[in-house]
Amino acid sequence: MKLATLNDGTRDGKLVVVSKDLTRYCAADNIAPTLQAALDDWDRIAPKLQALYTDVEHEAVPCERFHEREAHSPLPRAYQWADGSAYINHVELVRKARDAEVPESFYHDPLMYQGGSDKFLPPRADIPLGDPAWGCDMEGEIAVITDDVPMGVSKEEAADHIKLLMLVNDVSLRGLIPAELGKGFGFFQSKPSSAFSPVAVTPDELGDAWKDSVIHLPLMVDYNGESFGRAEAGEDATFSLAELVAHAAKTRELGAGAIIGSGTVSNKGEDGGPGKPVSEGGRGYSCIAEIRMIETIYDGEPKTRFMRAGDTVRVEMKDHQGHSIFGAIEQKVVEA
Repeated sequence: MKLATLNDGTRDGKLVVVSKDLTRYCAADNIAPTLQAALDDWDRIAPKLQALYTDVEHEAVPCERFHEREAHSPLPRAYQWADGSAYINHVELVRKARDAEVPESFYHDPLMYQGGSDKFLPPRADIPLGDPAWGCDMEGEIAVITDDVPMGVSKEEAADHIKLLMLVNDVSLRGLIPAELGKGFGFFQSKPSSAFSPVAVTPDELGDAWKDSVIHLPLMVDYNGESFGRAEAGEDATFSLAELVAHAAKTRELGAGAIIGSGTVSNKGEDGGPGKPVSEGGRGYSCIAEIRMIETIYDGEPKTRFMRAGDTVRVEMKDHQGHSIFGAIEQKVVEA
């Protein structure tokens, strides 16, 4: 099933069930007022939402037109937002650009940071930027939403706790990252509010594209109206999304509604080296930092600038028939 949160002016919005083709919705607030409320009692609530979804698909209930611009991120705020590193190619490029080796542990022990989850951006909201020198970048990612996850779960057990999937634009301020990491205390100011896709979907909606807790479809990232990234999310994933959930739950329980991100979706080139831009027949990149890294590797310095006011980004994923699965994140950078 497909779920969304309409931006009705309240802090947590209104839960709705959306048709498979993303054209219609039916309010679900008589079942659960918000998505968080549904996740808090998922085993009881999910079957009722699924029944409503079936009715929506069969046009057995009154529906209204679904407009993605009216949707908030599925969870406008969350108790937990932790972003991982499923695609080590991204990390390898960062290290190679500064002539540093990737520690061996990175291949079996995921990187993960805890992001700000008190307020997410709607998927069609502007990205406020206080200073172009901060180096604003997009990061196209995939995320899961869990129910209650016990501490110490295995990756197999963690897979059963993945209830919904979304896309993410994990906004990063690259110019602030080095100084923050240099303090030895992790990201904070360099990771402002992220935005998630208009719709969250249950794994069964992906059919055979959902395998071993990885989505096997390309992630489409457009920058200023042109194809920028078409990375295959099912390739070059060092860790599955279930492994990231298990990693997050190693020393703590995860509360219902926890969001765990994949990190930037990133592919190697056909020769095993850095990938090429889409304009050169490659799969491109899911963030600007990667193409800057590759420019540094080959040319000695980056040429592509980071985002500034007026720039736009679109993040979307389509099924094998070309239909949008999650709706699209569409954002423009504006002066704060």
